[in-house]
Amino acid sequence: MAFEDIKAQISLLLGQMNSQPEDVHELQVMLHQKLAEMRNEGLPMPSDLVELEKKLLKDFLQPKT
Repeated sequence: MAFEDIKAQISLLLGQMNSQPEDVHELQVMLHQKLAEMRNEGLPMPSDLVELEKKLLKDFLQPKT
């Protein structure tokens, strides 16, 4: 898939995270999959998305109290 297509899909996912917070876990998984797709295709990884992915994974892995 083309770099611009994946970036557009990621942008849509980020918008959905803001508008549908109840689905944030599913959207995080989808975002992770899109970033993995970029890595697998050897596409450049935007540093802001890499940092966002790290933050989301950290937040996701922390136990909820």
